[in-house]
Amino acid sequence: MAEDVKQGLEKASSAPKPTFGGWEAAVGLTERWLVRSERVDTLLEGLPSALVGQERARAQQLFYGVVRWSSRLESALAGLMARPPRTKVKAVLVVAGFELLEGGPALTAKVIHHAVEKAKTVCSAKEAGLVNAVARKLALRLAEPPADVATAFAHPEWLVARWTQQFGAATTRQLLEWNQQPAPVYARWRKESPASAVAGPMADKPDFLAPTKWAGFYEVKPGKWDEIRRLAGAGALYVQDPSTRLCIGLLAPQPGEVILDACAAPGGKSLFIADTMKSGKVIALDEPAEPGKPDIRLVRLKENLARAPAGVEVAQVEADLRKVNTVFYRNLNLPESYDAVLLDAPCSNTGVMRHRIDVKWRLQDGDFARHAEAQLELLHAAARLVRPGGRLVYSTCSIDGQENDQVIKAFFDSRAGGPFKLEQSVQAYPWQDGHDGAGAFLLRRKE
Repeated sequence: MAEDVKQGLEKASSAPKPTFGGWEAAVGLTERWLVRSERVDTLLEGLPSALVGQERARAQQLFYGVVRWSSRLESALAGLMARPPRTKVKAVLVVAGFELLEGGPALTAKVIHHAVEKAKTVCSAKEAGLVNAVARKLALRLAEPPADVATAFAHPEWLVARWTQQFGAATTRQLLEWNQQPAPVYARWRKESPASAVAGPMADKPDFLAPTKWAGFYEVKPGKWDEIRRLAGAGALYVQDPSTRLCIGLLAPQPGEVILDACAAPGGKSLFIADTMKSGKVIALDEPAEPGKPDIRLVRLKENLARAPAGVEVAQVEADLRKVNTVFYRNLNLPESYDAVLLDAPCSNTGVMRHRIDVKWRLQDGDFARHAEAQLELLHAAARLVRPGGRLVYSTCSIDGQENDQVIKAFFDSRAGGPFKLEQSVQAYPWQDGHDGAGAFLLRRKE
């Protein structure tokens, strides 16, 4: 990462830069995040379409770094200024702070000089002087690792304490180290893709897709995002973490089956199911968008279902699984029971914090109980739709027992669990498995 920072700074100093480049975009994103606490993915979608290639990638890399390390940066900045600066100036300082943190002492002078010169344009000459003075002190503080692990790895103290209680101090440190590393991009190669999607036979995968130990999944080499977008748009691959294979593997979709994906948006697992079964029917259900607020996840669900293999019939349904009954499905000419149901329930996302870097700042301690209550309600609703002998897979992208084993236990402690038996389960932990964390449980309804 230090080499990436060095190359970025050298490029910035040796070549003419556009008025609005990746660094300026990162400052703008950071400013909005500081003011409004907007979701990172929403902010990135608002980047100008004219910002492409390396500049767009640089904007994301810098902005992600600021969000990922925000509490460490805030702690280092504390007390360095007599009064709070304009938010724009603070954004410049934390972007520079991330570059100082990642680049190390060898790049300190270049990082500070670059930030000061940029501040003259995005702020003012007077504020550039402030950036110069503060950044020098900031560099000294960032060079000394904090004593407490929560600040050192930029996680909320309460969350570190929760994980320490569950996993122990050493394992928690492994998790924190994992979360703070930039996430590799993985893609699932789709066997049923149109031949026109790539130049040459489908068997000849592009050389920027590196094989992994997980069958069908490839790591995307850096700098190939434009090619990935082209291949994804043509249906040749789908950008997806290998952890998603766990719940699909337990579900084991078979040709000709009728399967319900009960919390489907944005549709990556629905498409995975369709690709696996190759023929049959997939019903993808998720809650409707709020009135007047378009939901990009539902838009992507529609796009993904459109890419399903020709032999698989698909239907998108917008409804709250907990609030509809068999009459609802009958009125839509949909099955009232299914060979298999996947319930990939909304959760805390504690297993995917490497990708969803702002989750740790939005999550609250009480959210775990709230999620578990909703997950159990969804599980009860999903269970009613499984035919005798059919399968129900409950899954989360959480590593927390309260959202996994405890939800399954509560289900079997209730009357709804009577017709089911637990056949298999798997819990993936990032520090052990090398990909996102996830829990998955295969329940079978008795004949």
